[in-house]
Amino acid sequence: MTRKYLSMIVGGVIALSSCQKTKPEHVSEVIEKEKVKPNIVLILADDMGFGDLSCYGQSTLSTPNIDAMASEGMRFNNLYTGSTVCAPSRASLLTGLHTGHVSVRGNQPDQLLTENETIASVLKNQGYKTGVIGKWGIGHPPAPSDPKRNGFDYAYGYINMWHAHNFYPEFLYRNGQKEMIPENKLARDEQGKRKWAADKPEGTGVAEVKGQHTHELFENDALRFIEENKDDNFFLYLALNMPHANNEHPTNGMEVPGYGQFEDRGWPEPEKGFARMMQMVDSTVGRVNQKLIDLGLDENTIVIFCSDNGPHQEGHHEMEFFNSNGELRGMKRDFYDGGIKTPLIAKWPGKIKPNSSSDHKAAFWDFLPTFAGLAGSSIDASTTDGISFMPTLLGDDASQENHEYLYWEFYEFGGKQAVLKDNFKAVKLDVRTDSPKAIQLFDLSKDPGEQNDVAAQYPEMVQEMAQYMEESHQPLDFMSLFQMDVSADTPF
Repeated sequence: MTRKYLSMIVGGVIALSSCQKTKPEHVSEVIEKEKVKPNIVLILADDMGFGDLSCYGQSTLSTPNIDAMASEGMRFNNLYTGSTVCAPSRASLLTGLHTGHVSVRGNQPDQLLTENETIASVLKNQGYKTGVIGKWGIGHPPAPSDPKRNGFDYAYGYINMWHAHNFYPEFLYRNGQKEMIPENKLARDEQGKRKWAADKPEGTGVAEVKGQHTHELFENDALRFIEENKDDNFFLYLALNMPHANNEHPTNGMEVPGYGQFEDRGWPEPEKGFARMMQMVDSTVGRVNQKLIDLGLDENTIVIFCSDNGPHQEGHHEMEFFNSNGELRGMKRDFYDGGIKTPLIAKWPGKIKPNSSSDHKAAFWDFLPTFAGLAGSSIDASTTDGISFMPTLLGDDASQENHEYLYWEFYEFGGKQAVLKDNFKAVKLDVRTDSPKAIQLFDLSKDPGEQNDVAAQYPEMVQEMAQYMEESHQPLDFMSLFQMDVSADTPF
């Protein structure tokens, strides 16, 4: 039975259910019964804020393709990332573990553990062709074969996160093998040596000859991956490295191949670059969705778009210039919502209700059980911190299980912990120092900008949050969350 025919069955069941007075048969039940397995496309932006999309309130820049995806699918209003920087957030996403349990909790030396299942390994076991294109950026230093070690059949792009700063690199990796890009040349010092070679991972730096921007390579490779796997179930993890900055650039880290329609705006150069980056991300989302339509795959493909953490203020870009965090407080490296809350849009024609939204509270560690469920598999609850949000996607709110609370920890800037329980958010700062701050408590139902600390009004809630922080933290071998024994800070 072809997947297209099975898709027609699902659509028919939905239509029939809507006409009958008997209990409707949910799509999730049909998926299980008919073994319909959708393709899964996850498009991840890099350092994009909650306020950067026009469908989430951005008023200066426009993202028409992402907005169209939202009108055809579901917007999540309370989706939280795995962490407030790249590596641990992506580790949490792939492994289904929060940062109190996952082995990669920052941009310091650490790796994913071989015993961890990942989204890719689970889907591969279900017969999916799995591919990652763009920025891997998990662990330091990851081996070129790290994506394959973690379940991906195909990998193309940057492996280490420092390399991914450079939008005009001299090379990328394809399936663990270095592939040169002769159009690009890194700047050299007076002795002819690469300026960043000595103390930075390979590939880090700024190009003085810029012939090939990587975004075009990633977009084309993603379209090719979809086409080549159109007759199989596939999982495409398209991890774009925009609108991140090239932090090594001395004056303008927002590297793009021209500012396009923003060229004549009276904005600073980095802001023109940021605007162009958002336009390029939006265009890629549009091209991926159009490719699925052209191949007749859109009705059997769920497409999800989100960011890995909150907006940055790097590469001479100013977060406030486009109000990238909207009404939220904070940015990348913060545990206020501006640092860990992301837009998330999910589209699956005929299955996800068009132009819908959800206030369900979910986090990156929920992706693993969700994707496993979509593929007709399941995850041992003892191996994940996640809960599937597939019922929410399919409009089955009555079946949606909720977290008792969500937890994060971060080792930079003195160390931080945070807990979200219902509408209350607790943030504790300087936990690695000799003078940790008292827990701050915010009522997000009345104060989404986290401006008013209400800890003094709810001492029992503060005590409960402290208990959650204690029970959620599993110590790391090489670094303490509560002592400054090893430096955790990274220079960007």
